[in-house]
Amino acid sequence: MTSKNYQPHLYMICYPISALVLSQLKPEEFGYRYNYGSANYYAGKLIFAEIDINYRHPYFRIDEVLEKVKAHPDGTPKATKYVSSYRVIEHVELDAVQALYLANADGTSYPLYPQSPENLPDNGGINVYAEITPVHMLTLSKFSIRDFGRWFTAKENPLHVPRILYLQIGLDVDGFLSDFQSNPFLLPPLEGVHPSKLRDAILDLRSREEKFVKGITLNASFTNESYRCIQYGFMMVDANKELFFPMPDLKEIERNNLRFWRGM
Repeated sequence: MTSKNYQPHLYMICYPISALVLSQLKPEEFGYRYNYGSANYYAGKLIFAEIDINYRHPYFRIDEVLEKVKAHPDGTPKATKYVSSYRVIEHVELDAVQALYLANADGTSYPLYPQSPENLPDNGGINVYAEITPVHMLTLSKFSIRDFGRWFTAKENPLHVPRILYLQIGLDVDGFLSDFQSNPFLLPPLEGVHPSKLRDAILDLRSREEKFVKGITLNASFTNESYRCIQYGFMMVDANKELFFPMPDLKEIERNNLRFWRGM
């Protein structure tokens, strides 16, 4: 490369770490760089959002860092310049989020764009949620996918956070309970959760009318989990606004990006 007229991009890394970074790489190139082009070793899933390059918040020293984002002497683009690695999503307004990108360990990535969450089902029963950032728990809840975010960001909730990114995992709870009763050596349906512990947690939550949420792991690790387990998509929520990033049908993903589909 000889051109040095690269356009800067602002990315919020949501998984496996929390960070705000500036980069001269386009989103697809950034996803590849994280797994293959960096001197820092990492091999796994990457979830990041593209933020409006004009977004500013007093908490972030974006303009100061932006002055240092320059191409290398050989003409190659500057891949990463960190702006912040602490309390990031808390200070990024939802209106500034333009897209969410899912990247595989092989460097392929797929964009998800925000849509209205109005058509999401208000399903009952017990659901499984994986919190991506700023907390990372795996949680059982009687709340629907939208109500879960409202609960987590409500100030009257002692556990509330200002803003959160999370997803619902597709798990047939009744089917799992039936299968486990027939086969106590059943393989774990959730990464890092022993089936007997999951059964006990489900039965405990179901038996307590006054309880709506129960944590089942302290770390919702997605490194060895498949994107195929995602039900509906991702929710990014604060007390005033919701962003829903729908997960496309697998056939649509295969048609649009075969390499990403193979790595899911």
